[in-house]
Amino acid sequence: MKIVMVTGSPHKAGTSALLAEQFIKGAKEVGHEVFRFDAAFEEVHPCIGCDKCECGKFPCVFEDGMMKLYPELKKADLLVFVTPLYYHGASAQIKTVIDRFHGIDNDLVGSGKKAVLLVTVADAAPRIMNGIVGSYQEMLHYLKWQDCGKVLAYDCSDRKDIEKTDYPQQAYKLGKNL
Repeated sequence: MKIVMVTGSPHKAGTSALLAEQFIKGAKEVGHEVFRFDAAFEEVHPCIGCDKCECGKFPCVFEDGMMKLYPELKKADLLVFVTPLYYHGASAQIKTVIDRFHGIDNDLVGSGKKAVLLVTVADAAPRIMNGIVGSYQEMLHYLKWQDCGKVLAYDCSDRKDIEKTDYPQQAYKLGKNL
């Protein structure tokens, strides 16, 4: 299976990075191919809604990091979205990438792809993830993609916190059991 992982954390060794690493480890152990795109370390302009791309008929007006990601997205069987929870939603870095999906919408909507969501948050309140899970579900509904699982890591404000939990193991198992 061809997997594309998009991460949204500006912390290279943070909590969501650990989930990403463990998911990749599990997926590669069983022979899946993984392409990782770290949105926080790429130049990605926000979509300006100009619609010059006509959802993929023409190139986006921006020639940035998405030019590297677009071909991988088209080939992917499964996408993995990895982000810390920032103010009840995905980080701006990953949200910018997701908004730019518009540039190849014709190739993504109804393509039969699958998706996974990995999120970390410092808070322990169960409802804290409602916004991001709702956005993820609505995105999958629009794209007509299938959800293949989530790891929602609560009460993990820094790396030492998440290392004491089974969340990294959950991410590993999810990658391995696809």
